[in-house]
Amino acid sequence: MLLDDIIAKITTVEQWAAQRPKGRIVFTNGCFDILHRGHAVYLAQARSLGDALVVGLNTDASVRRLKGPERPLNAQADRAFLLASLACVDAVILFDDDTPEHLIHQVVPDVLVKGGDYTIDKIVGADFVMQNGGLVTTIPFVDGYSTTNIIQKMSK
Repeated sequence: MLLDDIIAKITTVEQWAAQRPKGRIVFTNGCFDILHRGHAVYLAQARSLGDALVVGLNTDASVRRLKGPERPLNAQADRAFLLASLACVDAVILFDDDTPEHLIHQVVPDVLVKGGDYTIDKIVGADFVMQNGGLVTTIPFVDGYSTTNIIQKMSK
């Protein structure tokens, strides 16, 4: 994958909507502060549920509100670039809200995916996706991989 191809995957929701691919759109979101194997497996499994994977990425300000003033460890431009460099990711869209609800309404995914620590009733945007005939599902975590564990190891 060429550098220009990676950069082109980082987009706005308006640009993405103007070039929305045909087929089944899968959406997930998160901070993805320290990209690790668990993330890569999760994203590949999410992508296997459709024809294109859109990742909503929390901005730095959003991560600070959710995780505290010490986070993120990696800036949003770097996190977006790393996600976009994965073959299974088709688009990365930054969002500044505390939840991706508004972004989900703009993307209108066919499949909404979150990690296994969520139940369907706790997934933001689930009602909207299901009302539009879409699927909402979870993917189990890969044991032993988490950003929190990596941060704890680094601090020792």
